[in-house]
Amino acid sequence: MKFGLFYQLPCAPEQSEAVRYRETVEQVVHADQIGFDVAWLAELHFFRPFSIMPTPLIMATAIAQRTRRIRLRTGVSLLPFHHPLRLAEEAATVDILSDGRLDLGVGRGTIAVHFQGFNVSREESRERFEESLEIIQQAWTTESFSYHGKHYQVPETAVVPKPLQRPHPPLRIAANSPDTAAFAGLKGYDVLVASPINPMPGFFDHVRSYREALTKAGHRAEERDVAALFFTHSSESVARSRAEYEPSMMHYYHTIGEQAQRGDRTQYEGSYAYLKQVRERAASMSWDVVNDTMGFSARPSSVSRGSRRFIARRKSISSCAGSIRADASRIATCSRRWNASRRR
Repeated sequence: MKFGLFYQLPCAPEQSEAVRYRETVEQVVHADQIGFDVAWLAELHFFRPFSIMPTPLIMATAIAQRTRRIRLRTGVSLLPFHHPLRLAEEAATVDILSDGRLDLGVGRGTIAVHFQGFNVSREESRERFEESLEIIQQAWTTESFSYHGKHYQVPETAVVPKPLQRPHPPLRIAANSPDTAAFAGLKGYDVLVASPINPMPGFFDHVRSYREALTKAGHRAEERDVAALFFTHSSESVARSRAEYEPSMMHYYHTIGEQAQRGDRTQYEGSYAYLKQVRERAASMSWDVVNDTMGFSARPSSVSRGSRRFIARRKSISSCAGSIRADASRIATCSRRWNASRRR
């Protein structure tokens, strides 16, 4: 079991964007020193209250120069908004500059304002995602190649540099919709599943569907990795944890609603229909629902026990990312307890 921190980088009106970036880098440096395994860096666009991090690979490069061991994982790079050759080049460069610590998480995107801003059709997102993924892997693993798809045409091209990790940096798919979970299982990719989109107990059913798709396609399910995204917060008591964390958590769900209101009326159609339920859940969210179905919020020892119970319930979950709110000393205490639980 590995533990990570997930960074989305929202920015309130009274906050400085430069300060938010500097503080995030410093927190990852501290996380590297106290034993966290992974720093997840999201790609999000066009809505400051939700995120000011549109380029996670640039952020990963900055962090790589200040850290030694923590892995840097995009959570996720949104393939329909990038030319795959350019993304392959940039990711390979980050892998070199980080001394082989990059994991490239990828997804097709879900947020309507992203597709509106880039003027990319959401109906084409699945096809663009799959073509881009094929091109990136060929760019990394062949001296030169050509590709002729519906959306991308690549003449014979040699992409350089090649990544430091061979055959390439680990790839992971954000698999929060039923269709994407099935695709990831069919192709044998590792996945990221987020509890805010797939809360417990449905979270486990979603992972089970992915595992079944792996097995059906002839892959060894035990060799694939599921990263689970949960909210976590440590404090002296549950009441104190709630007092410290609830305003921030409710603000998070409020911004989800605000962002959705900027999307067009077709944003819940087709393969994105599941997002209507996600938005409705966000509109009626409460502290108790989050704490019961999407995370762990308590004293460090209780957070540690909660994570171990979660591990015991589903051995197939092998990495856990947390959107953690706590001061440095509490993060350190949680990390020490988590590391101790891993040695048991």
